[in-house]
Amino acid sequence: MAFASFDRKVPAAPMNDINMVPLIDVMLVLLVIFIVTAPLLTHAVKLDLPKADSRVNELKPDKIDFAIDATGARFWNGERVSRDEASRRLAAEGSRTPQPEVHLRADQSVPYRLVAETLADASRAGLSKIGFVSEPEPTR
Repeated sequence: MAFASFDRKVPAAPMNDINMVPLIDVMLVLLVIFIVTAPLLTHAVKLDLPKADSRVNELKPDKIDFAIDATGARFWNGERVSRDEASRRLAAEGSRTPQPEVHLRADQSVPYRLVAETLADASRAGLSKIGFVSEPEPTR
């Protein structure tokens, strides 16, 4: 929509600019409509909701202290057991959820065969969390 001038000395030419006034009017009307209707859209019911904690309950696995002394005797949490009894207990613990951790302590003079038998029994029972316990070297 171009407006012409009433001045006859200047020849009539179309305007190159966009008329922004109608656009601004429409935007202001829309702004007023949104301001009026926005409080109506936030209708809420006042409720006193219960509090809940969504953290997962982490079950700490039990710990089994399995020891082999210098004479080759096996100990389950300080109680002396035979290899067959240890195998039965390992099988029973392997079916539990979560599986317990086995902390294996072996005297340094124990033949490796006894440690390997214990590891094989634990593996056969399905236990996978096995740790070797050792003492740190003294600092010099």
